[in-house]
Amino acid sequence: MPPKLPPPEITVRKEQARRFLVLHHRLAPPRKLRGKQGVLDYLNRVGCIQYDPLNVVGSTPDLVLQSRISGYTPKLLQEMLYKDRTLIDGWDKLASIHRTDEWPDFSRRRQRLQAHYGKQLQSDGKLKVAAKVKTAIRNSGPLSSIEIEHDERLDWHWGVSVRAVRASMDALFAMGELGIHHRVNTRRAFDLIENLLPSWLLKSKDPNRTDEEYVDWHVARRVGSIGLANPRPSEMWLGIVGRKYTYGVQGRERREALERLVARGEVFRVAIEGLPKQEFYVRHLDLPTLKAAAKPPRGKTGAAFIAPLDNLMWHRDTIDMLFDFYYRWEVYVPVPKRQYGYYVLPVLYGDRLVARMDPTFDRNTGVFTIQNWWWQKGVDKKDDAMLSALQECTAAFAKYLGAKSVTLGEAIKKDKVLKEIVKSKSDLSFPAASPPPFFE
Repeated sequence: MPPKLPPPEITVRKEQARRFLVLHHRLAPPRKLRGKQGVLDYLNRVGCIQYDPLNVVGSTPDLVLQSRISGYTPKLLQEMLYKDRTLIDGWDKLASIHRTDEWPDFSRRRQRLQAHYGKQLQSDGKLKVAAKVKTAIRNSGPLSSIEIEHDERLDWHWGVSVRAVRASMDALFAMGELGIHHRVNTRRAFDLIENLLPSWLLKSKDPNRTDEEYVDWHVARRVGSIGLANPRPSEMWLGIVGRKYTYGVQGRERREALERLVARGEVFRVAIEGLPKQEFYVRHLDLPTLKAAAKPPRGKTGAAFIAPLDNLMWHRDTIDMLFDFYYRWEVYVPVPKRQYGYYVLPVLYGDRLVARMDPTFDRNTGVFTIQNWWWQKGVDKKDDAMLSALQECTAAFAKYLGAKSVTLGEAIKKDKVLKEIVKSKSDLSFPAASPPPFFE
């Protein structure tokens, strides 16, 4: 039987829980953090940003940051990753971006991957090309998989057939022997990790002395990544290495870690009124924010378009319970079964998710199109303050894209409210976005 945890120490109302999440995720109000320090401040709170290569109106990290960083452009993140190297492409909840100085904290994950892939890399299997990959990079500098000639293929993750060179690079990257030197769109150019990170950091000891300490650290970290964490099985727990190599620490071990963290006062158990069968956890260091959320915020209420893989959305059952907003990312849903669209973004206003938007962006013409828009039931579409916030949000999003104009799709082009939201934003004066820079 899993460990029985003590009763909740804190009980809050749904409104307070919602406000806490919006505050915790630096969305109250949106776009108030500034520059590179703002990105670091945000990551100090949530730990990581999940990476995903799909780019409809920006990659996941760009979408996450545009809703929090004033005047954000993708160039800012590119510089932090591939020039300043204060951030690094790594692994946390699946592929993620986190602070570079956290490299030692993930030592156990790399060690587990070294054990997992090591025999394949040294045997006569198809991953033996890894040695050739490292030699080519050592001799020629940063390389992508297409720049190394070797035609052999193998079945890789999820049974997808890929070139052995690419699979070897994936394995060496996961093991910490290669790092990403730069990206050209989604294509990765790898370099030896010792050429990317300082020797003192690579030699730093793992601060977690035992596997148990590591699991406790990562579970507490993940609670902070979400804000209010529900311990039930979910993708939000992926990437925490447990007793066995898995893609997410298993339920019993997760609860044992939470029990130890509660006993030490590092996290607190929270109950939410109206959700009697649910339990949540909050970090001790986030209690002041939870207390502040007891009262409505002062000042102007803002709006933001939220990434499908935003940390706020990591546990969609929690979003459904607290915001009355059922959300499913339909990218991998067959077209006939989609309820909304391919890449739909939730729309946040204050502490409510008031709508969802289906956007596209034509990089050739610079046209940002809101293809479709669905209001949540009960939203007052005549609320002038909300419409003003949505106007500002739409203009900021268009500027982030580098759009020249904003249009409405056929399904909504006659909608008077939406026409008002994009009013005066149809002809924008800023230039189209340039492609991501290449850093030598």
